[in-house]
This record gives sequence, C-alpha cells and structure tokens, in this order.
Amino acid sequence: MLLHVTHETRYEYSPPVETAQHLAHLKPLATDSQRLVSHKLAIEPAPAQRGELADLYGNTRAFFALEATHDRLVVTAESVVETSAPVLSPAIARDLPWEAVRERFRFRKDATFDAASEFVFPSPYVPRHDDFVSYARASFVPGRPTFDVAMDLTERMYEDFAYDAESTEINTPAVEALAQRKGVCQDFAHIMIACFRTMGLPARYVSGYLLTQPPPGQPRLVGADASHAWVSVYLPGEDDGTGGSPGGWVDFDPTNGRQPGEDYVTLAIGRDYSDVSPMRGVLHGGARHTLSVGVTVQPVGEVVDGLPQTQTQSPSQDKESP
Repeated sequence: MLLHVTHETRYEYSPPVETAQHLAHLKPLATDSQRLVSHKLAIEPAPAQRGELADLYGNTRAFFALEATHDRLVVTAESVVETSAPVLSPAIARDLPWEAVRERFRFRKDATFDAASEFVFPSPYVPRHDDFVSYARASFVPGRPTFDVAMDLTERMYEDFAYDAESTEINTPAVEALAQRKGVCQDFAHIMIACFRTMGLPARYVSGYLLTQPPPGQPRLVGADASHAWVSVYLPGEDDGTGGSPGGWVDFDPTNGRQPGEDYVTLAIGRDYSDVSPMRGVLHGGARHTLSVGVTVQPVGEVVDGLPQTQTQSPSQDKESP
C-alpha cells in the first residue's frame, strides 16, 4: 500500500516568541514492512538553522532554530510511504513461554548481550508499580507463549479501557490512567509496556499513524486523526545453545485491540513517549500558546496535486510539547 502522510503542527503565541529551538520526530522509519519513498519538512517562519541526524534508536531527529521574533509556527511534514503487512520472522520462537523469555533477560555474569534488555528497565513515563503486575497477571498465565500473552493483553485492554481524549494530560501517570480505565493511545501504550516490563520482559513504544479512512467494509480505527501510538514486544529466537539466536520485535495496538497491518505507518521507536514526541522545544518569550494538529493519511491515488483532498484538524492525541 502506498500512503501519503501529512502532519501539520500549528502554534500561535501570545506574546510573541523571541527565539526558539525545536526537535521533531516527523520522518517515518524504514523497516522490514515499510519503505520511505519521499519526505519533506516545511517550516514557517524559515529557521535560521536546521539539520537532522539519527538518534540512539535509529529514528531521524530534525533540529531547527528560530532567531527572529514570531507569533506563530507552522511545521508541515509530508511523506510518502510504501507499507506491507508485517510478517513474523521464522527465526522467532513464537511458542516460547513467557517465563523462559524472562529468564533470558535476567542478569548473569558473562551472558551474551541482547540490545533488547534496555527495554526491560523503567523509563520516565513507564515506572514500576504493583498495580501493573496485578492487571497483567490475568494475561501472564503460566506456560503461555509470549506472543499469546501479548495478544491476550491487547484484547483485554481494548475491552477494559475507554478512549477519552479529555481524561488525561501529557503528564498523567500511567498508573493513574490504569486506575481510571480510560485515556488515549499514548496512555494505553505506556500501560501495556509497564505490564511487560514489571513482569521482566522487554517492550518498547512506537509512534506513528493510521490510515484516515479505512477500505470499504472495514471499521474506522480509533486515533486516525492524530499521531498514534502502540507497543512492540520482543520475541527471542530459538535457543542455539549460546543463550538464544537473535529474535525480533512484534507490534500490538491495545487502543484498537489488534496487530498493526499495512494501514499503519511507523514514525519512531523508543522507551516511551519522552524519546519520540513529534515536536518539542525551548522558547524565549511566548508565555502562552495554542496548539492545533492535523493529520491525514491517504492512499496516494486519492491525493490531488501533492495535497490530500481533505485535511482533518484535531487536537493532538499525542499531546505535543511547545
């Protein structure tokens, strides 16, 4: 599937901002099931400095600085991405019980390093808490394969939680969203990640997009008018006598109770939202601001003259920073 993604972020400042520096994660990743065909980032007013580089997790991070007074900022990212349905690698031990996966990530002297171990530890938005263990236990049945645990937890969260954009803020703790059983995709991703990590298994945060209008006969997914977020769970490879062969990451979306397919676009990965927020910045002046975000994902055949036929404006469900 060839998809055209438009992500417009608009800030209005009062009083005006004198100078500003911003970081943005707005360039889709290249993955086994996704190829970046084209990407451009338009910034208004024009920045005095700009550049991009890869971060620790392989995401492209754009930097730009504004050195003149301005009362608004408009950042528009346009990307064309070719997607396909993810395929589970045959090297992955899909039937490995979750307890065996946990054992592979216990610290042992002289053990073979696995980069996925970084995603077992707490992070700024994903702390350890007994409440996550209590909620997770119903899915972590003894002897159940990790893939089945993840799918069961994904479906349980879809049934147990209500999507409510007004129920949480960017700084709402995940344990609070768990207690009230409502929130947005960012909250649900953090909760699911916390459940895995507190049980000793690696899981990471994925930011991205959903197809705005689904194909005929398919339901419209929650979160399709803003940046979306879901979870990636690590499944090791078969044990080769040296601690296990390389495994891979498998995605799950608790907001929609399913695994992502070709109607999803992966933007960035990290420990949690703090690593991959679409926009963040440091401002001098501009004590108050208003923010609007518009996201549209359409098949390329429905795009006219390089622009979507419709532009959806909505509050950001990823709660972008100023």
